[in-house]
Amino acid sequence: MHRYTSTCGARSRKGGRDMPENTGYAEIAAHYRQQIQDGTLRPGDTMPSLRQVCERFGVAQTTANRAYRALKMEGLTLARSGVGTVVAGPISNNIASRVSMHATTGKALGGGETSRILEIGTTGADELVAPRLDVAPGTPVHVRRRLVSRGGVPVHVSSSYYPAYVIAVTPELTEPVSTGGSRELAAERLGVAQDHVLEEVTSRFALESEKEHLGLTAGDVIVTQVVRTVILEDGRVVEVAVKVTGGSTILRWSTSLRA
Repeated sequence: MHRYTSTCGARSRKGGRDMPENTGYAEIAAHYRQQIQDGTLRPGDTMPSLRQVCERFGVAQTTANRAYRALKMEGLTLARSGVGTVVAGPISNNIASRVSMHATTGKALGGGETSRILEIGTTGADELVAPRLDVAPGTPVHVRRRLVSRGGVPVHVSSSYYPAYVIAVTPELTEPVSTGGSRELAAERLGVAQDHVLEEVTSRFALESEKEHLGLTAGDVIVTQVVRTVILEDGRVVEVAVKVTGGSTILRWSTSLRA
């Protein structure tokens, strides 16, 4: 009895494939991940069927299915009854993903992401920021506020607060330009690596400025707020960031459960 694996249809013999021979699931997942990140595939769009994936890349259904499963596990797609697989809403990556991305590529933003500076200056630490920076309320701290978009769609407004000792070694943070990894630059200048991050998630009503930047038009809009405190190996705080996203944005965490 002969066993075989279906390729969901005949392979293209006209050079239509854009992947090398023996294409694996990771390459297929990367292809569609890039299209989602750069806005070619937008939230709500229907993904190609598994049969179409098989025919396009000349792979078995198990390979196509594994690629789609990877995208789903990353929060990029979801199954919709009667439709198939669709692109999920805008996604805001967690800090671990961005730290890993920066270590690999030297960039803190993914494909299709842009960051626009909204405000830079000095402000008094409020009741949210002060205890996390371990300073008295009203202590002057530096703030960088920016809007991050993916594929032209606003994803989150992020306000990063830095203590004086961080600004002393990274004066670039006082300029209205992207450093491509502010925490990494500060940690390098301080000579101490980042150790861990505490992320605290709550919900609240959006401020008018947040509604404007995120394109939220309803009267009272609930947003998700993530307060992120990044600690260095010597115990000092390098950054406290307050990230605000609309209700359609997916916040994504991935935590290893291995012993």
